[in-house]
Amino acid sequence: MEITRRKIGELVDENYVYAYALYYLGIRFYEYPEDTLEQVCRQRGLNMSQVVHRLQSAVLPDKSSNLALEELPVDLIIEYLKHMHHVFVRHKLPYIARLIETLEGPETPLADDLRMVFPLFVEDFILHIHEEEDTLFRYIALLHKASHHKVSPGRLYFQMEKHSVQRYAVEHDIHDDEMRGIREITGGYHWGPVASQRLKVIFLELQAFEQELQMHASIENEILFPKALRLENEVKSMVGQSVRLN
Repeated sequence: MEITRRKIGELVDENYVYAYALYYLGIRFYEYPEDTLEQVCRQRGLNMSQVVHRLQSAVLPDKSSNLALEELPVDLIIEYLKHMHHVFVRHKLPYIARLIETLEGPETPLADDLRMVFPLFVEDFILHIHEEEDTLFRYIALLHKASHHKVSPGRLYFQMEKHSVQRYAVEHDIHDDEMRGIREITGGYHWGPVASQRLKVIFLELQAFEQELQMHASIENEILFPKALRLENEVKSMVGQSVRLN
């Protein structure tokens, strides 16, 4: 059946990712479960072809996962990671938070727990990524510039005394399971037989977000940190040679 004639509820049951795409088109999927996509577009004055294109794009494979990040210099890897931070903070987390806020009915006890815990998780997560960008990322960017002789020796020496890629790598391991509390509250993202479609979408989004965080962490642990450690050693060697020459 053509997608425009499918009910919103059916589309979301088929693939929860449709719910996210519809949400950012101004369509709250839980408000129109029995209406077809065509009916909702007419009600809201939306361009049908643009909506269909957005939905089709939402379920296409994520090309960013195929990026050969290990072949990129550290400054571009950092920009990629910062872009993902932006997506998390500005899009994914507000969407999940809004769905949690609107939970009702049989999910009320769980909804109360999620409404209490999820904002705390978001607050801690945002604090963590801001600290990461302001310390680790900034230091690695400085090392990259130093390797191209674009940093004054005085500033470089002070920053290298203050920071250590190895220390940041050890501290980073501590934050690798940030969603443990959410996972425990939701029973490992397992919904019961009376769960609403909205709760299922929330659990699937939380599970997908945890997987994205794991991939994000693996990029940092397996690609960024090894490159940054090598870079730091190269810069230390450069500084040592400069001192000996002087």
